[in-house]
Amino acid sequence: MIALLQRVSMAEVWIEGKRFNRIEKGLLVFLGIDKNDAQNPLVKTEIARLADKILAYRIFVDEKDLMNLNVMQTSGELLIVSQFTLVADTHKGLRPSFSKAADPKEALPLYEYFIQYLSGQYSKVKTGVFGAKMEVGLVNDGPATFVLSSLSA
Repeated sequence: MIALLQRVSMAEVWIEGKRFNRIEKGLLVFLGIDKNDAQNPLVKTEIARLADKILAYRIFVDEKDLMNLNVMQTSGELLIVSQFTLVADTHKGLRPSFSKAADPKEALPLYEYFIQYLSGQYSKVKTGVFGAKMEVGLVNDGPATFVLSSLSA
C-alpha cells in the first residue's frame, strides 16, 4: 500500500463536472493498494499503522518555520483519493503495467477500511469516489510531497 501525501492549502475532487469534495489547509492523500495488500492476512494492522503515521507525520511548519506539526495539530483536513496508478510497474518499456495493482473487488474493502479507520481517529476526513474518473485540483503548499508505504509494499 502506497500513500502519496501532498501538503495543500486547498484540494478538491470533481466528478462528472461537479465538485464532489473540497478541503482547505491539510493533506491530499492518494492511496494505492497492491496485490500484496489484498493477500496479506495482517492488512488491517498495516492499514492502521499507515493511517496513524499519516496523522502523526510532522510535515506542517511551526512558528520557527520547521516541519514539527502534524495535520491534527494544525486542525487541517484530509482528502483521500484512491489511485491504483501509484502501484504501477514502470521498470520495463514505455507503458506502465498495472499487474501489481489489487483487483478492484479486493481493493475497495481495503480502501473503505482505511477511510473508516482514519475517520475514527480524526473527524476531518473527506474522500473521492473509489473507481470513479475524477479530476483533482490542488494547491501544493511548499511544495511538500511525501511517499509513505506499508510494510507489504
